Amino acid sequence: MLPLYLRVLLIIGALLALAVVGRQVKTTKILIEDAVFWVVVSFILVLLAIFPGPIINFAHAIGFMSASNFVYLVIIVVLLWKVFTNSCEISRLKAKINELAQEMALAHMEDSDHRDDKTN
Repeated sequence: MLPLYLRVLLIIGALLALAVVGRQVKTTKILIEDAVFWVVVSFILVLLAIFPGPIINFAHAIGFMSASNFVYLVIIVVLLWKVFTNSCEISRLKAKINELAQEMALAHMEDSDHRDDKTN
């Protein structure tokens, strides 16, 4: 059985996450695609808290002694996956910023060369 305190904690955490995501979307500090991820995760947590039976059965079927340990593991794995995808995106954006800075430097250098040619 999933303890009542864990079920309540899942619901409270999910509702808080929805409130934070909603506020961030409202102030346009988060992209909609990222907001959708957090809304889906929150919805799943609420479903787990309200209907723990299937997850309890699945946890016991794959060998977990406690369903709460399985829930914690799943949450950790999901968050690690999100961190990984964010790291990939940050790396891609850093490479793009570097490329744009180099293009701007070349354009500035070419512009300076054209101005020097006109003055001579």
